[in-house]
Amino acid sequence: MFKMVGKIQNTYCTFINARKGHSYKAAVFERSYAGYLIGWGDAVNQMQKWISRTILLVGLAIAPALHAAPLTSLQAIHKLTNEQATAHLPVEFDATVTFYRGYENTLFVQDGDAAIFVQPLKAYNLSPGDRIHIRGNTQESFRPLVAHAEISLIGHSRLPQPLLARFEEIIHARYDCRFVRVRGRVASADITLSSNRPSSTLQVVMEGGTAEVQIEANEPGALSALLDAEVEVSGAVSGRFDGKMEMTGIVLHTQSLAQVKVITPQKVSPWSAPLTPMGEIMANYRVQNLSERVRVQGTVTYFIPGSVVVLQNGPHSLWVNTKASDGVQIGDFAEATGLPGIHDGFLRIVNGEILDSHKAAPVEPVRVTWRELTQSHHVFDLVSTEANVVAKVREGSQDEYVLQSEGHLFSAIYRHPGPSGGGVSIVPRMKDVPTGSRVRVTGICILEDSNPFNVNVPFDLLIRSFDDVELLAYPSPLTVANLLKMVGLLLVLLVSFFLWGWMLQRKVERQGRILAAKSEAEVALARHNAEIEHRRSRILEDLNGLRPLNDLLEEITALASFRLRGAPCWCEFSDGMRVGSFQSNPGGRRMVREEIPGRSGAPLGVLCAAMDPGTAHGVEEQQAFFQGTRLATLAIETRKAFTDLVHRSEYDLLTDVHNRFSLDKQIGAVIARAKKHESAFGLIYADLDEFKQVNDVYGHRVGDMYLQEACARMKHQLRADDVLARLGGDEFAALIPGARGRSDVEEIASRLERCFNEPFHLDGYVLHGSVSVGIAMYPEDGTTRDSLLIAADAAMYVAKHTGRTKEA
Repeated sequence: MFKMVGKIQNTYCTFINARKGHSYKAAVFERSYAGYLIGWGDAVNQMQKWISRTILLVGLAIAPALHAAPLTSLQAIHKLTNEQATAHLPVEFDATVTFYRGYENTLFVQDGDAAIFVQPLKAYNLSPGDRIHIRGNTQESFRPLVAHAEISLIGHSRLPQPLLARFEEIIHARYDCRFVRVRGRVASADITLSSNRPSSTLQVVMEGGTAEVQIEANEPGALSALLDAEVEVSGAVSGRFDGKMEMTGIVLHTQSLAQVKVITPQKVSPWSAPLTPMGEIMANYRVQNLSERVRVQGTVTYFIPGSVVVLQNGPHSLWVNTKASDGVQIGDFAEATGLPGIHDGFLRIVNGEILDSHKAAPVEPVRVTWRELTQSHHVFDLVSTEANVVAKVREGSQDEYVLQSEGHLFSAIYRHPGPSGGGVSIVPRMKDVPTGSRVRVTGICILEDSNPFNVNVPFDLLIRSFDDVELLAYPSPLTVANLLKMVGLLLVLLVSFFLWGWMLQRKVERQGRILAAKSEAEVALARHNAEIEHRRSRILEDLNGLRPLNDLLEEITALASFRLRGAPCWCEFSDGMRVGSFQSNPGGRRMVREEIPGRSGAPLGVLCAAMDPGTAHGVEEQQAFFQGTRLATLAIETRKAFTDLVHRSEYDLLTDVHNRFSLDKQIGAVIARAKKHESAFGLIYADLDEFKQVNDVYGHRVGDMYLQEACARMKHQLRADDVLARLGGDEFAALIPGARGRSDVEEIASRLERCFNEPFHLDGYVLHGSVSVGIAMYPEDGTTRDSLLIAADAAMYVAKHTGRTKEA
């Protein structure tokens, strides 16, 4: 069934991709020089639409079945398209770590010839060469990646053999995420910051271009010796992207300087080079550009004669540097040819030539908001947005409208065209838009930062003409200029009506101050309420995360203190714990205490505040304590429920010792430590003798009491680091991680046997019990969890049936 569903899914995706390719080629053909459509293609398009809708319905109907079967190999995931990855398909596969940066959740893995980028759910203790098991979901990006990944360590193996890669192969993304090695000359070697942590960055000049090498190391002395050296670097390769996830460079992620192999050391120190006068540095300038010419096409959305042309084709836009001064019309479909280049992380064409088809193919500007523009996804796109005019500035080379949207400033800039034919350029009169007006601005979006992962990136809009500024609404008449006119009129009237005008002026000034103070108070109150809502929302979001309870309570007391205008606030609990800004000596302050209610009825604690003595109890104080206590209740109860759920999942409900699931995890962790440190540990398998007779004779209630008392006695015989677990029924196991040898484990096993010598007094009955034990040692009796349990169980079985336990 799943094979049939997979075939239908692949057929559907292939069909959709073919349809998309056909639509793109048809759109390009329609805007080409021929400018005509093939009439008989309409019938074919109608048939394709009908088939597309039918397959879409089938795909939606079988979607639940598709999600039930995860992709189990990295090769299968690597073959997905971005469109298929948007379905967030479940994946579960094994792979080898090639690079890991825990504090940024950056993980590259590889299996055979396939590699992929993984975003773990949390930080793990991983290193290159670790063999791991990955569970997560697919997500679209430059190429599909695995997001929300849960990682479990399988073991450690060798890193994949790094493939020698050329710049041309990497820049075409042929080895995306693969473990490769590159060769080149080190042009720079610096200590840089990533997430405020120092690391090393090399610029390696390869044949064909420059690669950035990021190394998880902070050794300035070692870096200085790499300048001008010929090196071979091994690491996981990825791209550098702009806001539209278009590749603008290559980055090699390397775990340590040990993966940087020096082929030819630097001949001399860079600091021993002869001193060059600043005005003569071009004498040593040598560049050999081997880039091949490219040709692109699209609609002209921006043009400055002799400087730049911007082309847009669907979701892609491109900045073309050109010396062309005429023959180009905005809105025409055109072609550009030139050399590819990158400036400040943005793709562009340099030395461009433009061929205008003189066929109109206008592009409709995309309606966007300020927040959408700051996310750097619309670089060089023709966009349209609404804003308020703050100021207008006319300069010699450009005119600028300073605009405000969503409380933030940006500019709409009109670049003056240069003079044509050696004459004087005629700059059109700047559009008169009153300050405070509401306008719609259309233009080309330019940004200061090309990193697609940054937010709130500053931007400006380049307008083609003043017609791109459309007046939507005039400013309110209550402006500063109008008030000044009113004051001037009052001054004129003051000549004739001096006394009346003076009194009126005083009244107007007094009312103005009152209105200003009221307005400032309202603005301050709005900001205060917005900050309260922001903090409350952040606390509610953190409730569903993994933040510690103390951090949440600190944030809640900080919110209460903010609402109470800075009064110290803290939480007190019955166990003596305090969280927040505790004031041991209030110093005359008014103390306010409010209980934190619990769902069970009993209070969970107290929210306290030390108020200024001059303040009185009011609505704001009441609301602050109400909000603070309710948020504290929600935080404590939520964390308590989570802790209880974790306890129930890892402990036996009857005996309150670890269960089989918890023991398996701890044995796995102890095996990993033992492998790393080449140490040993022991495992004891214990079975209560004749336990079935206890249930049969005395009943299950006494049997449960017998199990609880037996567990209490056995736990008393173990050390602090030892772990006792109930495997089921009357079977138990004790993990002895700190054993130095078999004798240590045998001594503990003997104590477990002897602790049953005393009779059990349970519910009026006196029971005599015993236990049979078996011992297994790592690595003598087994190197895996299952083999150790089997060995210990077998030893216990022999002891039970030979009577050695009872004889002891």
